[in-house]
Amino acid sequence: MKTAITSKNPGKDSLVEMRFGRAPYYVIIDSDTGTDTTIENPAASGAGGVGTKAVQLLLSHGVGTVITGQVGDNAARALEAAGVGVFEFREEGTVGQAYARHIEGNLPRIL
Repeated sequence: MKTAITSKNPGKDSLVEMRFGRAPYYVIIDSDTGTDTTIENPAASGAGGVGTKAVQLLLSHGVGTVITGQVGDNAARALEAAGVGVFEFREEGTVGQAYARHIEGNLPRIL
């Protein structure tokens, strides 16, 4: 299973970005292989529709779960339609810390 975490910068040591569609980066962690990959969000500074574009980007990378602070309505509908689980991390912390909390079952589910 691939999990995408919204991130302010590349890598698992980066702080989590609270906004889903406007996140500059997504760190994708593959639980099957233990590897992580950072992808840049080209829609982050767009004028509109950034959430749905972000969903399309993550789906193209095979993501099945998202960890973020908040998700807009359009992105939430797209994620829900795609069957992507979304979990909330609304505190100051790193991508690695958010992922660890998720694996422990300590993050509330948004979708």
